[in-house]
Amino acid sequence: MEKVRPKKALGQNFLTDRNVLSRIARLLDRGTDARILEVGPGKGALTRILAENGARVLAIELDRQLVPLLEKEFSGSGNVKVLQADILRIDLPTVLREHWAGKWEVAANLPYNISSQVLFRFMESHALFSRLVLMLQKEVGERLVAHPGSKEYGILSVLFRLRFDITREFTVKPGSFYPVPKVDSVVLTFRPLPEARVEVGDEAFFRQVVKAAFGQRRKTLWNCLKSLGLEAADRELAKSLAESGIEASRRGETLSLDEFAQLAKTLSPLRSSGKILEQKHLSVL
Repeated sequence: MEKVRPKKALGQNFLTDRNVLSRIARLLDRGTDARILEVGPGKGALTRILAENGARVLAIELDRQLVPLLEKEFSGSGNVKVLQADILRIDLPTVLREHWAGKWEVAANLPYNISSQVLFRFMESHALFSRLVLMLQKEVGERLVAHPGSKEYGILSVLFRLRFDITREFTVKPGSFYPVPKVDSVVLTFRPLPEARVEVGDEAFFRQVVKAAFGQRRKTLWNCLKSLGLEAADRELAKSLAESGIEASRRGETLSLDEFAQLAKTLSPLRSSGKILEQKHLSVL
């Protein structure tokens, strides 16, 4: 492929290490039955390996300069389709079903500046996938696999454990990329669960509770929950916490997924009675 200057605005760091590329490919299905969505193929280094293994690849690339080069590179490959699009804006379920009605796998080297946003897009469409192999900034990856009580444990840890089994595969050093980033990366495998790991009731409200609990990490759960827009009297909040079996003096980073689920279900009546203000546009990022 022609020499292409990476675009800083798009967060481009091209993976060039053949050994790392091969290790990622081995984490995905091979053969003609495999359907792989590749997000951000860049110069097509991983795409080539996947295509050579026989997989059908749908490569979604935002960079308009790279798309014609990728199309030229794979013009002789009947199993590679290149689509110029923004993964954060497309109707992902529709696009995938237009190409294949079955389950997809995902391979992606996610730009650090949009990784959390893309992760939540994948969560929204988790039922479409059988496996996701994602490379992320190491700091983000550590949050995703963190356990309660650790400094990395947070919103990502809780919400993604609800919907996925996540395995930490291996670390990738900066020298494996061009240009060389300033931090390590990590490869994770996500396996979507057939149903939520625990019953949380209203999932949107569950996310709202989780975000509130981590909103001020040095504050107690009691104080953090006030950010929910709570209009209930203190005694009503105290009663709800008592019913959940969770002490008000605890901090959000000590709660397990099961405890967050119980807390959300216990607080839900306060919301339905109008004592917790609706927050429709709450972001979890």
